[in-house]
Amino acid sequence: MPVVSAKGMLVDAAVHAYAVGAFNVTNIIQMEAVIETAVERRAPVIIQTSMTPTKFLRPEVLVAAFRALAAPAPVPACLHLDHCTDAAYARHCADLGYTNIMFDGSKLDFEENVRVTREVVEHCHRLGDITVEGELGTVSGVEDQVRVAENEAELCDPARSREYVERTGVDLFAPAIGTAHGVYLTENPKIDFERFARIQEIVNGNGIVAPLIVHGGTGLKPEVVRRLVALGGAKFNVSTDLKLASIDATYEYITAHRTEYNPGKIDSAAKQAVIARVSYWMDLLGCAGKAP
Repeated sequence: MPVVSAKGMLVDAAVHAYAVGAFNVTNIIQMEAVIETAVERRAPVIIQTSMTPTKFLRPEVLVAAFRALAAPAPVPACLHLDHCTDAAYARHCADLGYTNIMFDGSKLDFEENVRVTREVVEHCHRLGDITVEGELGTVSGVEDQVRVAENEAELCDPARSREYVERTGVDLFAPAIGTAHGVYLTENPKIDFERFARIQEIVNGNGIVAPLIVHGGTGLKPEVVRRLVALGGAKFNVSTDLKLASIDATYEYITAHRTEYNPGKIDSAAKQAVIARVSYWMDLLGCAGKAP
């Protein structure tokens, strides 16, 4: 199936009340694990890379690897640049072949966020079928080595959400509702479900304009995830969960095989751990079996 942009698959998810898993990867082995699981589970899938691994591995390498793995796969897949705060770099990755771009202007004031996000949107849309995700409000926690304290996080103002979507032209909308990046420090994080529902009604109540995105999936209880999906969450970001699975599996394998020097077996152990977590999320989000 051809490599696609995100909006089409997420509109379908929003209409049919499931969510597509968007999985952050930091190497090619994890990317392969995610795509193989998507094929096995017949699920649409989004591969994400944040700025640090993208710069480390180089975007042209990631694009080439993604296309080599995704193009022959019989499921829709897209490659997403996650939480990019540099508009020039966002445009650069779009030029190189990323099919979805998130420009994160959430720490800018409203007018500047709108202005710069709009510039990224116009560039990506000129290139063709490249969709853009924007964020309003700030999500707490740690993402790509950037820390936002809980008391510094700012929830999305529902009253400005429609204005933001219309003025920027974003295809996908990530409102801050109390979820957090990284590992939750409390068993029951304070998530504003009512705010999320209100934003969904304002933005998409008369037809899907910009499917809603949920950041900070790792650590949420299954019932919380299902509720957010039911309220309109069409894309669920999962990052820390895959990092933990990969690192823990690597550590456990090396510890159990201390005198064995076979990188391939270490990679295989990490890959299988990532496959297990991706499969869990695809079941929970309801996207398994939804690939055309």
